[in-house]
Amino acid sequence: MTSGMRSRAYWVVRPGAGEIREALLPVPDAGSVLVRTLCSGISRGTESLVFQGRVPASQYATMRCPFQDGNFPAPVKYGYGSVGRVESGPAQLVGKRIFCLYPHQDLYVVPVDAVISLPDAVSDGRGVLAANMETAINGLWDAAPRLGDRIAVVGAGTVGCLVAALAARLPGVRVELIDIDPRRATIAARLGCNFAEPEQATENADLVIHTSGHPDGLATALRLAGFEATVLEMSWYGDRPVAAPLGESFHARRLILRSSQVGAVATAQRARWSHRRRLTLALELLADPVFDTLLSGSSPFEELPATVARLAGTPDGTLCHIITYH
Repeated sequence: MTSGMRSRAYWVVRPGAGEIREALLPVPDAGSVLVRTLCSGISRGTESLVFQGRVPASQYATMRCPFQDGNFPAPVKYGYGSVGRVESGPAQLVGKRIFCLYPHQDLYVVPVDAVISLPDAVSDGRGVLAANMETAINGLWDAAPRLGDRIAVVGAGTVGCLVAALAARLPGVRVELIDIDPRRATIAARLGCNFAEPEQATENADLVIHTSGHPDGLATALRLAGFEATVLEMSWYGDRPVAAPLGESFHARRLILRSSQVGAVATAQRARWSHRRRLTLALELLADPVFDTLLSGSSPFEELPATVARLAGTPDGTLCHIITYH
């Protein structure tokens, strides 16, 4: 049954093209909430691959987001970084700001347990980083850094910056954030990290984390790793084949190359940590205003089709782009 209330949502209608569509909302029941969106965030790497139709058929089921409508490659409603305010539902939630793993839509109905309250110290904009922060947390759990490590993070996109910032808070750890864009040096300094372009990056790292989403970045990561170090691959390449340089000294240095993906809680934590507990931690960490550094401008919901197309094109220095709703 529909409520008669209309919502608007962004859809990828075919690879390389998106539009805003209207739909009727279902009637909220006793176990659900009606949320009006305040802002949402574009997870640039993954959403660009979805926009371009580059999700491999073998990963269609794995890459579904919680409230996705449609199917890959298109038409599909995709996204997972929404901050809103509860308009109806349980009394303790009405009027509260919440985070939900929901696509770009101005009004939606979801089960109560799909939303989580934002701490007062977390702004609406910082709140949309929660899903990316979860990815960073899971990556560091998989990487298992140790006190005093020299850590190289290759790729200063949103996830790479979050990983670097969290790692830099560990006692005695020195983090070098590496990117081809020299403008990232200022951001690295704000996050408590050193910065280097690939050619000047420090070799013999104890741990290397790769987040650039580009095969050249993986080659850099492997080059920087010290003897018996781990290279953690957090990039997802969609349907693009990647030639990893596993010749030269890869075997002589006895390197470990392993993957990390946020869909499952990291092995070492899985027995005790639920997805919700991990998301709660992500929001708690976002209370630090330093993460405002990663918010790279905003645009209105009505412009979302053009905004996604622009962000999926030539890199322009954008980190997390905020979509505002009226």
